[in-house]
Amino acid sequence: MKRLTIYCLTCLIGVSLLFAQQGVTQCGTPTGQPKFPIETYQELPDPSSPSDKDWAAVTIPQISWGTIDTRYAKHRLPQLKKQQLTTLKGWRGERVNAQAVVWTGTDLKGLNYSFSEFKNSKGDVLPADAFSGGFVRYVMTDELNKDGRGGCGYRPDHSIYDSLLVADPIDHLLTSMPMEAKSTQAIWINCQVPQTVSPGVYRGTVEVKDGDNRLSTLKMDIKVSSRVLPAPSQWAFHLDLWQSPFAVARYYQVPLWSQAHIDAMRPVMKMLADAGQKIITASIMHKPWNGQTYDYFESMVTWTKKVDGTWAFDYDVFDKWVEMMMSVGIDKQINCYSMVPWKLSFQYFDQATNSMQYVKTAPGEKAYEEMWVAMLKSFSKHLREKGWFDICTIAMDERPMEVMQKTLQVIRKADPEFKVSLAGNFHKELEADIYDYCIPIGASYPAEVLARRAQNNLPTTYYTCCTEAFPNTFTFSDPAEAAWTVLHAVAGGYDGYLRWA
Repeated sequence: MKRLTIYCLTCLIGVSLLFAQQGVTQCGTPTGQPKFPIETYQELPDPSSPSDKDWAAVTIPQISWGTIDTRYAKHRLPQLKKQQLTTLKGWRGERVNAQAVVWTGTDLKGLNYSFSEFKNSKGDVLPADAFSGGFVRYVMTDELNKDGRGGCGYRPDHSIYDSLLVADPIDHLLTSMPMEAKSTQAIWINCQVPQTVSPGVYRGTVEVKDGDNRLSTLKMDIKVSSRVLPAPSQWAFHLDLWQSPFAVARYYQVPLWSQAHIDAMRPVMKMLADAGQKIITASIMHKPWNGQTYDYFESMVTWTKKVDGTWAFDYDVFDKWVEMMMSVGIDKQINCYSMVPWKLSFQYFDQATNSMQYVKTAPGEKAYEEMWVAMLKSFSKHLREKGWFDICTIAMDERPMEVMQKTLQVIRKADPEFKVSLAGNFHKELEADIYDYCIPIGASYPAEVLARRAQNNLPTTYYTCCTEAFPNTFTFSDPAEAAWTVLHAVAGGYDGYLRWA
């Protein structure tokens, strides 16, 4: 099993949390505040001051290979034995990673790095475009899991949950950055080993400079196996990291679903595809999670109640989103949330009053059935015309068994061939009706259920959200916890992993 390190989940999926305190409207424009800079940011002050005693012996900049399993604190001396050579091992087609660490007692004006040519003993070369890197930048977080209760809910009492600065986002856009005295800076190194390269040991260096002044030359060996890893699109692992296109619109300050929004999302979602993502997260009604996230999930389907009382639905935004995601390689499944939102209130445009209205109704009620049967019949027809019906699921999240049973009746009445996905507790009464079943970490499937679902090629996975203090992928979680989530899925006989975002 090869390591999947998701070092900055929030950056991979949404790119927005760096500026979560900057008010921006849902169309992506600022709400009366100065625009924040795009693709860069100023790090917040570190609540933890450097120790003069600890830093006294650091008279010149120090550089060493570190480990990818550590977040190096900004103003603390790194606890590592200096190492000038690191050896990475990987299959052809695999991405391998390393982390270099710089710590200095004096100011640096322009820390930068570059790669030499990497050759094996036969003269074969790893191409220059196989290598990339980024400065591991710092963001503010708090001690959400210090009491073991996880990261859910609000934390107004800062005397209980302290603030701290953590190394999290990998900034691949900066080519040079200053360093203040008595600080530490990590550099993340990637090598995407080509599938076609010859096996062998490729040797090269990473040169670290301050401006034009060379600080150190770190040696790197990459042992390439004869085995070949398939392309991410061919990986069997059912990876489902929820996406938020609305966060991307706010960060880039562009109107929702404009061409500028689509263009901004494409490279972000391509990174997700390259991590093996299989699922497209689509919202088919307004606020399926009742606005829990900083950027609300708006509906990708326009609901209209006509003057005569019948329903009409527009799928232009839904189509645009799905087509963009498929264009970057995420095309195995579309999960559509949610027939049972966390607040049972459904928004629509009412032609009779020429205004947006809400209807409050629940599974088991006549109004709910009338509304959703109309929508699902229309949706089924549209999906079949697009050729997407077989890969689409009607998705629910953490809903009670009785509510799910009533909802399934409505789905079957509209189109009995609809697939259904559920992320929530395991219920044997529901399992046979669920195509894609995902249970929380700590729960388990009966062995016979796992075996039968595997035989029938039904996706069977597990998830973490904000509840679990450990293991998880919070900004302060140890990076190895992200790798562990994948190993845990394989060890448990699951098909994959879901992360609520």
